[in-house]
Amino acid sequence: MSDYGQTTPSALMHAAAAFADADAIVDGSVRISFRELLDCVTETARAFITLGVEYGDRVALWAPNTYHWIVSALAAHVAGAVLVPINTRYTTAEATDILERTRARLLVVPDRFLGVDRLAELDFAALSRLQVVTIPLGIDTRPSHGPVTRWSELAALATATPESTILERSNALTGDSVSDILFTSGTTGKSKGAMSAHRQSLSVARAWAECTGLKVGDRYLVVNPFFHSFGFKAGILAALSVGATIYPMAVYDPETAMRVIDRNRITVLPGAPTIFSTILDHPSRPEYDLSSLRLAVTGAAVVPVTLIERMRDELTIDTTLTAYGLTEAVVATMCRPGDDAKTVASSSGRAAAGCEIRIGDRDEILVRGPNVMLGYLDDPEATAAAIDRDGWLHTGDVGRLDHRGYLTVTDRVKDMYISGGFNVYPAEIEQVILRFAGVADVAVVGKSDPRLGEVGVAVVVPSPGAQIDAEALLTHCRTVLAGFKVPKTVELRNELPRNAGGKILKRVLREELR
Repeated sequence: MSDYGQTTPSALMHAAAAFADADAIVDGSVRISFRELLDCVTETARAFITLGVEYGDRVALWAPNTYHWIVSALAAHVAGAVLVPINTRYTTAEATDILERTRARLLVVPDRFLGVDRLAELDFAALSRLQVVTIPLGIDTRPSHGPVTRWSELAALATATPESTILERSNALTGDSVSDILFTSGTTGKSKGAMSAHRQSLSVARAWAECTGLKVGDRYLVVNPFFHSFGFKAGILAALSVGATIYPMAVYDPETAMRVIDRNRITVLPGAPTIFSTILDHPSRPEYDLSSLRLAVTGAAVVPVTLIERMRDELTIDTTLTAYGLTEAVVATMCRPGDDAKTVASSSGRAAAGCEIRIGDRDEILVRGPNVMLGYLDDPEATAAAIDRDGWLHTGDVGRLDHRGYLTVTDRVKDMYISGGFNVYPAEIEQVILRFAGVADVAVVGKSDPRLGEVGVAVVVPSPGAQIDAEALLTHCRTVLAGFKVPKTVELRNELPRNAGGKILKRVLREELR
């Protein structure tokens, strides 16, 4: 294939040749070798083409971590398409917005997931071009119809597309072809689709693997969602690059995770700090042998020094690292093996993946390097605002660099907070709450939580004479927002603190709630 090593299809072919019969994926009773993965992906790509996927089309994945996600993502690329991951926590309205804006040609979605039938909620009249492939995670007795195809039917569909078409599609890709569009909510509440090229996605994956020491034969439990840049690039693509085995986890549960680690001698476990704290504090931990763990990477929230020390002492993890990144650049800084617990906990490491880091005006963290996104989908103004003429990405985060070049993030993107490892942007939630009858004003801020890191608190000012039912307001939020975005509590006040210019002082609210 052309541009060897710079596109996902070429990386897949290399892995199939280099690692052959070694396990690429272990998902419950399903074991797929690297050689079998290539065959499975090729067959699925042929089926996608039969369903109408053209070169450059967008293929959306709205599904949890299973082998189906990995196969579908790689198949989309082999078919010459662009991958559009969608957060599994999103409501149908949120997912539909992404499907419409990307003009997605095909959607891969579970028949059931966590008791929700997303298929039944989709408006096929509004999404007239969309073909849907359902993966079997629930019990669905409905017959295939119209634009809906079952996963089990893909093999038969594949026969209608010759393998020569796959070669043509893959050969047409270059390292500069768009690989994926990952959506991140902006602080205005309008989501933006960050576009990355194949060479960038693979470069990040390889740099992460090299920096952490991920290697062939590692058994990698991927708890981070595949729809997130970390789960996809530092997970799937990193493992593919070095020959590590992926153990996907669809829904995180600490006891299930410990059981998988014990039974499969898992060696690598990245995740948000809450992942490790729930394992360390679980009453059943002594029942499981977790000594196989050798590498852990955490971040995305404040990391206590004691947590790093406990991960090293109680879980006997040899290498524990933290990192800093964002969807627009994925990995910007990382700690290195050998860094002490205080450095790992109090900093996000030094520049990685070919990045440059500097502190700009008002202590803003600026990032420049080969993996900074191509730009935002259909939004040149937002792209120009994010990336200046000299190529520096303005992150909106505030931080400082020490004499060693190690970065400490002192504040986050404007008012964003992180709940259970997920970025939450208050402006989006505030817009939803302001549409609730009787709400005159609102500010959403993050409050410390021992389990999730932070949870949202909605500070609401009722309209004169209005009575706000807090539970009814939260129910309203749940109908249009993903669960992790819904505030934990509602606090009613007569007014919100503001500065002389009328801007709400969220810093004051956070201090009061603390």
